[in-house]
Amino acid sequence: MEHGDLYVRQDGPRDAPVLLLIHGSATSSRSWDALVPLLSALHHVIRIDMPGHGRSAEPVDGDYAIPEQGRRIGTALDRLGVEHALVVGHSSGGYAATALAEHRPDLVTALALINTGPSMDAFIAPGPLPFDPARWPPTDEQIREFASTGFRVGYHVPQELVDELRGMTFRAITAAMQASTAYLNQRALPDRLIPLGKPLQVIFGDQDRRWRPSSAADYRAVPGATVELLPGSGHTPILEDPPRTAALLLPFAEIHA
Repeated sequence: MEHGDLYVRQDGPRDAPVLLLIHGSATSSRSWDALVPLLSALHHVIRIDMPGHGRSAEPVDGDYAIPEQGRRIGTALDRLGVEHALVVGHSSGGYAATALAEHRPDLVTALALINTGPSMDAFIAPGPLPFDPARWPPTDEQIREFASTGFRVGYHVPQELVDELRGMTFRAITAAMQASTAYLNQRALPDRLIPLGKPLQVIFGDQDRRWRPSSAADYRAVPGATVELLPGSGHTPILEDPPRTAALLLPFAEIHA
C-alpha cells in the first residue's frame, strides 16, 4: 500500500461470509489465534496487522490517526476483492472498525466490539508507562507489567505477545494509543455508531481493568444494540475465554455476516 505494507492473514473457506478481525494497540493479529479456529469453519476470517504492529510496516507518513486506519483497511479489503464484511474489533481495534464503517458503509454489514471503551470517561487511568524510550527495547518484566491490566488478575501473558510488543518501536506504541484517545475525545463511540445504523454487538469482560465494565451499558444508546457481559473475563476475552467469546459472536455472525 502507498503508506506502508499491511500484513493480512486469511483462514476458512474463501466463498464463506467474511469476518474481519481487528486487534488492539500494542498487539497483533496473533491475539486472535485461539479464537480463529472456532470461527473459520463457516466463515472467511481475515486478520490485519495494524500499521506498526506485528508484521505490518509503520506508516511512511507517520499517520496513525484512526480515520486514516479505517481508510487503509478499506483499501486492503478492496484489494482482496471483499465486498461485505462483519467487522470485529477488540479494544482500540473497535475504533478502527468504527472508522471503517464511517468511511465505507458499503463494506460493513455489522459491527462487533469486544472490550472497546465507549468514551474516555470510562477509562481506568493507569500509572506511567514502564518504558524508557532511551532504553529500548524493554525487558520481559517491563512488558508484562504494562500488559497485565489487559487481562484478568492472575492471567499469564503469553510469551509470543511479549515478544511481539518488544519488536515494536516506542513511537508505534505511543502514537497508536494517542490516536485512539484523540478519536474518542473528538466524539464518543456510541455517538458515532448511532447515525451509522449498523447492527451492533458489544461483548465486555466484567473484570476489565482498563475500561470500566459498567460502561458497556453506554452502547445501549445505539438502537438495537446487544450488550453482553462475560463473567470472570478481563479486557481480553478473545484470549482469556475463546469458547464463550465465540459462542456469542457466532449467532450474531450467522444473522449479519
